[in-house]
Amino acid sequence: MEFSTKAEKLQLEQVQAALFIYRESEQPENETAQLIAASLEDGQNFAETKILSGGRLQPVAVCRLKNTERETLNRAAAEAAKWAKNQSEAAVDLSAFNAAEAAAVAEAFAAAFGNAAYCFERYKKDRKPAKLTQAAFFSSHAAEVATALSIAEAQVFGQSLCRDLGNAAPNECTPAFLAQTAKAEAEKLGAGVKILDKDYIQKNMGSFWSVAKGSVQEPYLIELSYFGAADKNEAPVVLVGKGITFDTGGISLKPGLNMDEMKFDMCGAATVIGTFCAAVKLKLPLNLIAVVATCENMPSGSASKPGDVVTSMKGLTIEILNTDAEGRLILCDALTYAEQFKPQAVIDVATLTGACIVALGHDVSGVMGNNQELIDRLLAASKTVDDKAWQLPLFDTYKEQLKSNFADLPNIGTPGAGTITAGVFLSHFTEDYPWAHLDIAGTAWKSGGEKGATGRPVPLLLNYLRNL
Repeated sequence: MEFSTKAEKLQLEQVQAALFIYRESEQPENETAQLIAASLEDGQNFAETKILSGGRLQPVAVCRLKNTERETLNRAAAEAAKWAKNQSEAAVDLSAFNAAEAAAVAEAFAAAFGNAAYCFERYKKDRKPAKLTQAAFFSSHAAEVATALSIAEAQVFGQSLCRDLGNAAPNECTPAFLAQTAKAEAEKLGAGVKILDKDYIQKNMGSFWSVAKGSVQEPYLIELSYFGAADKNEAPVVLVGKGITFDTGGISLKPGLNMDEMKFDMCGAATVIGTFCAAVKLKLPLNLIAVVATCENMPSGSASKPGDVVTSMKGLTIEILNTDAEGRLILCDALTYAEQFKPQAVIDVATLTGACIVALGHDVSGVMGNNQELIDRLLAASKTVDDKAWQLPLFDTYKEQLKSNFADLPNIGTPGAGTITAGVFLSHFTEDYPWAHLDIAGTAWKSGGEKGATGRPVPLLLNYLRNL
């Protein structure tokens, strides 16, 4: 989808479909928009109609904003996007706003339009491409709006890549497919790529290998690199993603109901790849590394068993009490691998625990870590773009739930606080750098009639990187 900005005043007769956005305390300048706005009742913020113009019925809509806070903008933009996606082109009037407000409104509405226009019909015989292909934003503050649109375009690009990977069928989106796609997308943007295969993993990453060895699909460790800082030796930010392309639970087999949704268990990896590519597309002035551990978790004669003890890359031994707690087993080795980059910060992203959905539901990602400044930056970034997250504690007392009679660590804790004990497990492998963990089990995809990957938390992470 293409976004553009125009410095002139929006003229209805020159566009196919028009949306006028204005403050609740004011009225739009356009007379037609004023008439539509007059039809709004208390509690209503959006109205649409069609007017006769040049021998055709022209769609015209208005959107009334209470304020320009991002949560308000996102809510209004989502409603407007339902209208916009049915137009082939949309013209948006921002004449009611100053430069900073116009940029904020443009970024939120462009992102909403781009995400609304997204469709995944790769496997359908009769494909219906998105109708909306262009959106033009009219404002006298063209430079500020253009910058905002470039940010929105990169965010939509990253979210769409994330959603494409998440929505792909697991017989297509194998670890090899994930590695090939990450390589192709990163190289298109001029970033560096390193792919480590089964031989390296089996030799060096015993915890990762314990999950991968149950599948006929070979595992991969993906490393993407971008050096955009003025000092190429500046400590990088490292994003680490969980890439379980299908999770049966292994020998600790999951129930069959809704198991198809376990194709989304690689959405942490998809988020990291999407965020990395969006950051490179924006040419952000920082050094950035993405590390993705990807494999399947399958039951077979070669799969790990409850009671097995394996040795991680860090040298800590792990007693596998439940093979369905596999995400932390691949992440711990990926987090150890990240040490070599001497990072300024490491953020891992994973659909790690169903307990996170119990705690926070489907609209909020869980955040925890060993560095409060890093966590605060992530929470601030989440609030700015309204990609909600909430901090959970990692008190030392939770370590009492992670004890094994036979190894340094078990891979699950005693009952209660499952999301936190998973974070505590990972904390044993992140002692040498600032680290934060994002549990996105509740936010990475939707079920039911809207089933599909959401592309979250790409907005949160991209905004965090922009603010560094």
